[in-house]
Amino acid sequence: MTDPHEQRVGAEPAAEPAQGAVLDDATGAPTALAATTTDPPEQRRIVRTLVLAQVFSGAGLAAGITVGALLAQDMLHTTGLAGIPAALYTIGSAAAAAWVGRLSQRLGRRAGLTAGYATGALGSAGVVAAAVLDNVALLFVALFVYGAGTATNLQARYAGADLASPARRGRAVSTVLVATTLGGVLGPNLVSPTGSLAATWGIPSLAGPFLLSGAAYLVAAVVLAVLLRPDPLRLARARAAAAPRPVEGTRRPAGTGTPQTGGLLLGASVMVLTQLVMVAVMTMTPVHMAAHGHGVSAAGAVIAVHVAAMYLPSPVSGWLVDRYGRIVVAALSGLTLLAAGVLAAAAPGDSVVLLTVALALLGLGWNFGLISGTAIITDAVPLERRAATQGTVDVGIAVAGAGGGLASGAVVAATSYPALAVAGGIVALAILPVIAATARQRRAEVPGHA
Repeated sequence: MTDPHEQRVGAEPAAEPAQGAVLDDATGAPTALAATTTDPPEQRRIVRTLVLAQVFSGAGLAAGITVGALLAQDMLHTTGLAGIPAALYTIGSAAAAAWVGRLSQRLGRRAGLTAGYATGALGSAGVVAAAVLDNVALLFVALFVYGAGTATNLQARYAGADLASPARRGRAVSTVLVATTLGGVLGPNLVSPTGSLAATWGIPSLAGPFLLSGAAYLVAAVVLAVLLRPDPLRLARARAAAAPRPVEGTRRPAGTGTPQTGGLLLGASVMVLTQLVMVAVMTMTPVHMAAHGHGVSAAGAVIAVHVAAMYLPSPVSGWLVDRYGRIVVAALSGLTLLAAGVLAAAAPGDSVVLLTVALALLGLGWNFGLISGTAIITDAVPLERRAATQGTVDVGIAVAGAGGGLASGAVVAATSYPALAVAGGIVALAILPVIAATARQRRAEVPGHA
């Protein structure tokens, strides 16, 4: 059934659409002075709805991840396989990213995101059932399905950018992204209460947080199903179709027409590289700290600061993307990750303070990369292919994270944690030549440029 909000689209005046930014000849990204600087009136309601859903989904995401390894260790009776949950829900996240993207492409963001969160809730329920039945096979399947919640949590940032004006896309993405922090802080703090509640119901206490995850994902799904109206992607398509065609010879608006291969490659490269480096260094930091005599509480504090730095700076990052351009912030991402790697490598093993600063920089560099890369992808891909392409890119991000986590242990075993940290910083610098290559390609495609 067609949403009544969307039925009125054709009757509205064909004002300049959200996809109205003038593209830079060299990079294919919107210039700092975009043609459209105001959002349509529906955007505020859409962002509020996404923020509310993200608060709940963040709680579901963080609560489940906090105890996943401990639950696997308890059920498998070994610590050697405790990393399996992270691998399973990461693989599940990669598969779900493509599925949610394609579903959103066909039916709109509301259908795609609602289905993704509902699937994450189903996976959470499966984990609880596996714990009650002490069924390891069911646990593994359920953890794979649970990964859909992680994928959907990330996909929601794209929905915030669908209707946003090009001059405000960075801020729209950052607003949706930072909302995850609220739930992400609340979720781990409810691990103990939900564990106690589960025990009173005859459920293993370590499965308690997955009760919270299931409920939180289900509430997020209901919020989006009921309140995400009009559907941002469908409305953006309708308005773009109703807008006047650009005059021949003028520069095309961002997000319309033929996909910009250079922009797509650049945006994907930025997000994949930052995810790879961030996960690799983050994963081995607690191990490095334990080897130097630090307890779990110290490692937990460092990781908490790191996670906060991944999300809390989002409003500032979004403003920088809109004010100074996607390319500038993407380059800043690589440089920040290099600084993080160098500082982590140079920090004495007994210096919690320096490691905390290094991990904060690691989170900040990831944040710069995710927000700038998301804006670049949104600018580069036309509306008729946007959601499916974004889902495919998120598959690459998930695979990069899984690869970074798996490879980090081998690198540290063969060399050392400082070597891993420096290598990560150097890998992050690969963003810079990709930027340069994209700029050269754009100049070659624009008439009048050598």
